[in-house]
Amino acid sequence: MLDAGLKTQLTAYLQNLRQPIELVASLADDAGSREMRALLEDVASTSDKVSVNFAGDNERKPSFAITRAANDADVRFAGLPLGHEFTSLVLALLHVGGHPPRIDAEVIERIKALDGDYRFETYFSQSCQNCPDVVQALNTMSALNPRITHVAIDGALFKAEVEAREVMAVPTILLNGQPFGQGRMDVEQILAKLDTGAADRAAEKIKTKDAFEVLVIGGGPAGAAAAIYAARKGIRTGVAAERFGGQVLDTMAIENFISVPHTEGPKLASALEQHVKDYDVDVMNLQKAVGLVPAKTPGGLHEVKLENGASLKARTVILSTGARWRNVNVPGEAEYRNKGVAYCPHCDGPLFKGKRVAVIGGGNSGVEAAIDLAGIVAHVTLIEFDSQLRADAVLQRKLASLPNVKIVTSAMTTEIHGENGKVSGLSYKDRNHDTAHRVDLEGVFVQIGLVPNTEWLKDSGVALSNRGEIEVDYRGETSIPGVFGAGDATTTPYKQIIIAMGEGSKASLSAFDYLIRQVPANEEQEAA
Repeated sequence: MLDAGLKTQLTAYLQNLRQPIELVASLADDAGSREMRALLEDVASTSDKVSVNFAGDNERKPSFAITRAANDADVRFAGLPLGHEFTSLVLALLHVGGHPPRIDAEVIERIKALDGDYRFETYFSQSCQNCPDVVQALNTMSALNPRITHVAIDGALFKAEVEAREVMAVPTILLNGQPFGQGRMDVEQILAKLDTGAADRAAEKIKTKDAFEVLVIGGGPAGAAAAIYAARKGIRTGVAAERFGGQVLDTMAIENFISVPHTEGPKLASALEQHVKDYDVDVMNLQKAVGLVPAKTPGGLHEVKLENGASLKARTVILSTGARWRNVNVPGEAEYRNKGVAYCPHCDGPLFKGKRVAVIGGGNSGVEAAIDLAGIVAHVTLIEFDSQLRADAVLQRKLASLPNVKIVTSAMTTEIHGENGKVSGLSYKDRNHDTAHRVDLEGVFVQIGLVPNTEWLKDSGVALSNRGEIEVDYRGETSIPGVFGAGDATTTPYKQIIIAMGEGSKASLSAFDYLIRQVPANEEQEAA
């Protein structure tokens, strides 16, 4: 099942096991069970601390649990943890086997202190780049707290269960049988939902912080680069991010990051966060900015208000809040989100195997999505508002060669229909003939670009373009002295990771230049 190279790597990893673990498998007489048996036998062959037991009687088959002698951990996989989830398997083996997870000691203590019984179930797909964060977070929590159990379920393998529970997007998380969350979540985000006092404690902690010399708002490529460049100058630097990694976390393949032929968004985001933490940077994750109060006098302190009620102050601020997927804003889109309306074809595509879907958007992302989905679903209808597709010619040629794809141009989506709580169709208007059409289908993938995360700046005095982007000059300066902008939230053209990193670095250097040329205002001047 595992090739020689993977076995060698696994052998090296499992040398970190501190106590014996047992893999308890529940199998049937099918191809999936045979593959699971082969996988578990290969895993067990790589360490004398791993044994396998094929006498499990769990109702989900094939599945297996990772247990230890104390019987105080319940981490289970229903389906093969391959693809993006192979790393989840390796980490689960290590953590159940006593190897400490790479999370803050404070977070570990909070997990151990959770009072209650938590039975988590997560539906994933092997092609989903968002799922491993959730699976790994809940596996880790289960390994640390005996009152937490977790099973990761391959939705493509357990189709009847997925249909019965109306799971139409991954990752989907259930807690004690009830919906808990959808989409990417890390340990801290899950803890924040379980520990209702966490936000208040975080706010109180933030209120005690001294003013920063550089405060970066946003933790994507631009924000990470800005933080590193500031910290390297030896000045007090902070980062407040709603989720570290930003939009990169939702990116599948990255093949245009110069010197790195291929990587994936979550992997790059993890590397960015680790690089930032290598420096003396105060990283404040899960912190959403809701307001900016500019300094009253030159050299004074700017104030950034946070959603939890706390505020941060800094002599300079770098705004790098990035962007998010743009909505179609038609009836039915919000109502059927994650019930057939999706935004990530790599994540959710396997759930629509053999079904009919539409892709809205004819740019690179839309055409790439249609090509990807065409290999999974029964039929794809691509709908483009313009009179022609805007994707690269090579992508258009590939799309046109696919027999199960229909391309509709000059079409305006008017409504997404649903029945019994799920998407059942889509309506569009032919812009050339002003006629209405309906397409019966089960899924709609929206791929129409990005919108900047700048709504919170509208009353701040920061100049925004008519598209809501932060207006910046060639130095990254905004309309307010001491406030800079970088990345996809700004008017800088070409929304690319490598450009965002460069703009973040430039904004940070500009902020440093501002600091050394500006005399700090004293407290009396600021209060005036």
